[in-house]
Amino acid sequence: MNAPAVIDRQSEGDCAPVIKERGQREVFCGLTGIIWLHRKMQDAFFLVVGSRTCAHLLQSAAGVMIFAEPRFATAIMEERDLAGLADANEELDRIVDQLLARRPEIKSLFLVGSCPSEVIKLDLSKAAQRLGAKHAPHVRVLNYSGSGIETTFTEGEDACLASLVPEMPVLAAGAPANLVVVGSLPDIVEDQFRRLFAEMGIANVASLPERAVADLPGVGPNTCFLLAQPFLNETAHLLEKRGATRIDALFPFGVEGTSNWLHAAARAFAIDSDHVDRVLQPYQDRAHKALAHQRDRLAGKTIFFMPDSQLEIPLARFLANELGMVLTEVGTPYLHRTHLTQELAALPPGVQLSEGQDVDKQLDRVRAIRPDLTVCGLGLANPLEAEGLSTKWAIELVFSPIHGFDQAGDLAELFARPLRRRDVLRV
Repeated sequence: MNAPAVIDRQSEGDCAPVIKERGQREVFCGLTGIIWLHRKMQDAFFLVVGSRTCAHLLQSAAGVMIFAEPRFATAIMEERDLAGLADANEELDRIVDQLLARRPEIKSLFLVGSCPSEVIKLDLSKAAQRLGAKHAPHVRVLNYSGSGIETTFTEGEDACLASLVPEMPVLAAGAPANLVVVGSLPDIVEDQFRRLFAEMGIANVASLPERAVADLPGVGPNTCFLLAQPFLNETAHLLEKRGATRIDALFPFGVEGTSNWLHAAARAFAIDSDHVDRVLQPYQDRAHKALAHQRDRLAGKTIFFMPDSQLEIPLARFLANELGMVLTEVGTPYLHRTHLTQELAALPPGVQLSEGQDVDKQLDRVRAIRPDLTVCGLGLANPLEAEGLSTKWAIELVFSPIHGFDQAGDLAELFARPLRRRDVLRV
């Protein structure tokens, strides 16, 4: 029996009390993160220890053609493995040896746990240590869990990056201050941010992850980090344990969020705000012009966010404040209040937030409200479209370049497109 909704009376700022729900969920598993992580980390390989279902999921999500040779694969667990009739560790060692012999360019190998490997209690941490010692120093072997049990799919990236934090070089207390941008970003967006940081006067900037895992940035007491994604809770916690300081800011979506994010970095490095304003002005003007093309279509339209990616609150802030959309409910799988303090304060007064999911109850609220647009997972989109409700796939917002000034117009377009399609198809 599903648990009833719980109303959190400790509301966030001027928002309505938070609805907390626990019940049936509709989300992808954390293995999905491999699709963008393997593109980002160009010297890494992701070996999922899982079932044929895991393999089919990854192939389908990536759209891999038959002749492609991606940097991920699945070590498929058969019935004998699940029944305990085979030595899973011996089989895993054999597969890894074959893989590394065939792909000598691999410098980092991630062993990725799945629901099946966790069910049989296969210790991939010990396997990574064993294989890492065997293949050192040519290959670094790490592990993390991409299991879909009680998680949402973006936590796969969090777990992956968290596994890298202990590998980051130690910077001494006297080392120059450095900035680490945390979160996987498309290369074009990362390059844009680095140019902006350089123009502002911050030269010692690195990313986690870097394009080559072998080039991990150092971390020490003079390290500051900016989260580019709101779902990196464990990664941020481990960086802080290593002495780094998180810079609190809005997330870099739209003009408001990107400006706040960059100004926060400038303050941490004692850079004059007037100088930053002069650097950012032409980028802001260009972004405002791009947003104007979509504002007429989106202003006044109602939107409902189902909990899916953990991007919901920053995106809701962007849509409400910069495009005039009306937020009917903003659901998120987990509400990391520490990382979202400024985002919550920037939401319009009275916004209804929900944390967790009881999908039937949330669908009832969607049907009662009948918003102009519902942001949801793939499994819910088609049924809602059949009922005459326009939808936006939440996962597309994770795959697409949406951070920063130059992507602000593209981000708005992702929300305008379903409404334009509806208008075209309307009889």
